Amino acid sequence: MKTTLKLMLVAFVAFGMFACGEKQLTENDMKEAESTLFNEDGSIKTDVAPQVAKTYLKFAEQNPDAPSAALWLYHAFEVNVMLKNAEQSETLCNKLVERYPDSEWTPKALYLLGSFVYEDQLHDLDKARSTYERILADYPESDLIPSVEASIKYLGLTNEEIMSIITMSQMDVEEGEW
Repeated sequence: MKTTLKLMLVAFVAFGMFACGEKQLTENDMKEAESTLFNEDGSIKTDVAPQVAKTYLKFAEQNPDAPSAALWLYHAFEVNVMLKNAEQSETLCNKLVERYPDSEWTPKALYLLGSFVYEDQLHDLDKARSTYERILADYPESDLIPSVEASIKYLGLTNEEIMSIITMSQMDVEEGEW
């Protein structure tokens, strides 16, 4: 009898935990998490950043129709970019594109994915170019278009090579050859 009662009690507690589920996150929880993300000098706290990113993602998944869901999903992506977690960054950007294609945050995420993940971290210039071209095609009104076009123009060049090209262009303009 005692064993049966214990089993029933364990089952009841387990059911209660399952039924209650995880805590529903709020905007205040997001602001609290965000307040822990950076050091006083503005650098990211790498020890808490992964958990903060998970909190952002959890909010977006719990509240997919909230006006700020795309923003918090973007922030989860952004934190992973800062942590140089390329695989998770790509996954989160793809979620943002799929769930919120019309969000103001989507072309920004695609640009970061192309420049910081594909180009800088993975050195995959084909994926970077493809991502930039997607922004041009899908978001032609984005204020990022000049940056995207420059990224395509200078794709694969070192900072020194880019500066040399810019300097030569400026010299041509000054000499009237433009």
